[in-house]
Amino acid sequence: MFRTHAQLIEFSASWMFNYFGNMPSATDRTSPTRIGSLVFRGKTALLQLRRAGSDAFDKRVSRHSKRSGLSSDAVIATSRTPLWTEIEPEERFLVAGKIHNLRLAARRLDGLEIPAGQVFSFWKHVGRASRFKGYVEGRELREGCIIPNVGGGLCQMSNALYDAALEAGLEIVERHAHTQIVAGSLAEKDRDATVFWNYVDLRFRSEQPLRIEARLDEKDLIVRFRGEKLNGSRPHQIRRIAVHNDTPASCATCEMGDCHRVVDAAEHRDFGKTAYLVDEFSPEFDTLIQGSRTGKDVLLLPLDGKRFRKGNYAWTIRGFGSVKQSLLVTAVRSYRSRKLAAQGRTRQLNLLAMYERLAESYAKRLGYDVLHVVVQQNLLPFLWKSGHLGGRTFDVLMTSLPMAELQKRLDRAAELHPESSTLGDFRADPALIAAETDALKRARRIITPHSDIAALFPNRAMRLPWDLPATKEAAPRLRGGKPVVVYPAATVGRKGCYELREALRGLDVKLILLGPMIEDAGFWEGFDIEQVADDWLARADLVLLPAHVEHKPRRLLLAAANGIPVIATSACGVDGVAGIRSVPPSDTDALRTAIREALGTSS
Repeated sequence: MFRTHAQLIEFSASWMFNYFGNMPSATDRTSPTRIGSLVFRGKTALLQLRRAGSDAFDKRVSRHSKRSGLSSDAVIATSRTPLWTEIEPEERFLVAGKIHNLRLAARRLDGLEIPAGQVFSFWKHVGRASRFKGYVEGRELREGCIIPNVGGGLCQMSNALYDAALEAGLEIVERHAHTQIVAGSLAEKDRDATVFWNYVDLRFRSEQPLRIEARLDEKDLIVRFRGEKLNGSRPHQIRRIAVHNDTPASCATCEMGDCHRVVDAAEHRDFGKTAYLVDEFSPEFDTLIQGSRTGKDVLLLPLDGKRFRKGNYAWTIRGFGSVKQSLLVTAVRSYRSRKLAAQGRTRQLNLLAMYERLAESYAKRLGYDVLHVVVQQNLLPFLWKSGHLGGRTFDVLMTSLPMAELQKRLDRAAELHPESSTLGDFRADPALIAAETDALKRARRIITPHSDIAALFPNRAMRLPWDLPATKEAAPRLRGGKPVVVYPAATVGRKGCYELREALRGLDVKLILLGPMIEDAGFWEGFDIEQVADDWLARADLVLLPAHVEHKPRRLLLAAANGIPVIATSACGVDGVAGIRSVPPSDTDALRTAIREALGTSS
């Protein structure tokens, strides 16, 4: 048994030199044998047992918790390294596997806070990489070759941690250099740290409390330390064992047919697929998906709406490589939704909670071979915050304004109408808003039929045409009575009910309301009103929606398709649709003028 960590480290270094030091060069290298691999596993098993025994009696090395106490402290070190490098197509599956493994490790490390004087151990917090824990085969450098191994690629995380630890001036307790320098890696700067469960570890200590943040964006692995920067001393380094071949061979492209590690490249030549993550049905998005999906792609949806006769989930499922449903989450969401009021803070909190559960359900089904994601907006912040979109490109199916913009508009409307009981009843968690904002910045494309949303992303928006409903045959209407004006929404501040009331004041019209009265009960006092008329489409002379926020203008499209004049604000997202006149939000004078012109009256 080793008495100290130093003895264990020196033994490990000595053994690694004996095993790797006399490796032949690229020109005369012989194939690894199965017997050699078995010997390697036997020796590593002994070293792993020794390390486990040593750690059992070392109280300095322990697991630390995730906290938020240091989340606002200054960033004292940052390491950013690319996820994708220039590789042969046959190696894409190994790099994708590496990135998947890094996602898992980042979730274990992100948010850790290390008390002052305590030792951080890479393996204590990441744990052993196994298939049971979700790890897959990734790139691992061994014996001068890049081989597929479960958990392969975690060295990129340990490299980044070591790089940040040096920048922050931390005390390096244990570090091992790689046995070979790969071009473009941190090893070229002597800022790398190899790891191998559990005896080849990375350990460091800070004299002050330290917070670790680790995440993947679409291109890079990013590790940040927060706390107080120190002037740490760099200890004696484990010597780097030189290997003569500058470019390691990869098992995915190696031509040594007699090597037991060689991978059949043909199996991975067509590697990579797209996953479509959807929720509430949209005909515009359904048409887009059917035109872009391939036979190997995957569709994740709440349930098969056509089979279960649920129109709100009626996505077309044919033509995908696989279709996966989240039936339990959908059932729970439906049950909880029926128990809540149609409006209000409680309902909004429940919606967000169920979006998160659906996103988590989908995330568990994202294989490492999913390289591109098309995701509906309500799921986006949760997938981004949990790191599941890291290392992948993604497009967003936008169904509503970004939360930051939405709340800004609601705040402006609340200033105009402080008497409203609905304009300030809910605001999302700032952390969730920040996650969505960050994710939208990283998205490759923003896809939406909504003109107002598309205008927020002028360089990346892909605007789809609205799917206009089929026209209906209306019974001939007897003329001569009051003009009939339809307000196709609930009486709530965000739908422009205050502006509409002011614009209609003094006009002799009949007002049909197609939603409940959420503002005060006497809101429409003095007006000739009728609520929720089933035959509104046959009776309407004009449809009005001066909304501050409108994400589902289906009734406006229905009216326009049936030749009924429509006046709506630009916030309704239907600019350019034939038969719909647009007016600015909050502009009561412009709304009143448009109404009088449409009804042909000056009174």
